[in-house]
Amino acid sequence: MAVESVVLPERPKKPKWLRVKLPVGKKYTELRGLVDKYKLNTICTSGSCPNMGECWGEGTATFMILGNICTRSCGFCGVKTGRPETVEWDEPEKVARSIKIMSIKHAVITSVDRDDLKDGGSIIWAETVDAIRRANPNTTLETLIPDFQGNTKQIDRIIEVAPEVVSHNMETVRRLTREVRIQAKYDRSLGVLKYLKENGMRTKTGLMLGLGETEEEVIQTMKDLRDVNCDIITIGQYLQPTKKHLPVNNFITPEQFKKYETIGLEMGFMYVESGALVRSSYKAHKHAI
Repeated sequence: MAVESVVLPERPKKPKWLRVKLPVGKKYTELRGLVDKYKLNTICTSGSCPNMGECWGEGTATFMILGNICTRSCGFCGVKTGRPETVEWDEPEKVARSIKIMSIKHAVITSVDRDDLKDGGSIIWAETVDAIRRANPNTTLETLIPDFQGNTKQIDRIIEVAPEVVSHNMETVRRLTREVRIQAKYDRSLGVLKYLKENGMRTKTGLMLGLGETEEEVIQTMKDLRDVNCDIITIGQYLQPTKKHLPVNNFITPEQFKKYETIGLEMGFMYVESGALVRSSYKAHKHAI
């Protein structure tokens, strides 16, 4: 069964449902001022997230730790690839301070992959969660973690600090994983989510569509995720960051996204966020409830 989509012309224009309104509102303006004044580093701003105004208005923001250079070279990701800089051991306190200054109610923490580090960056991960808890005891947390190469000792450090939600993105279907996530493995990511769930975590993952996957493949991926009892899934449209990255194969229609939402809820996912502009952190605050 083919995915309902829009066939791309040679020079595709984004369909009307992908047009983003400029962020507005008192809360957004206030937070934007704080970010600029204190030079705070959020993925919301550096990644030009289309949902920034909405999320900030709800008191949610995303922060990236362990630098901005990744050891992996995924075909979809706009983060730089190369040799990362030295770990900043005071980073946990900096992130905790940023959250306090912005009065964030729900924080999402993510990171680049640090395959260059013996611990995969898991020690900084755990210390960041601890620092946020100390400075912001009423803030709920989601940790959007890498796969740590499937090393359970490193994953255990995340489990021990017990964030309200632990997320690890599958990103795409099995067939496309090698092309889209060059150094990742489909079954390894499933294994990470399974291990987290078996150890008491509320688990979450994200998929990007528009890379050439079929409807059957998306549904099979959702089934695979339910087989490891994944609680929450986000499904959004892939957009090409630069000409060097994988091209968009097709634009998924709002009706198709709605269909996936219905299917996901029928499968038993606790939450399904499915839409063209949905990103991993979209509506993240409610996923912690």
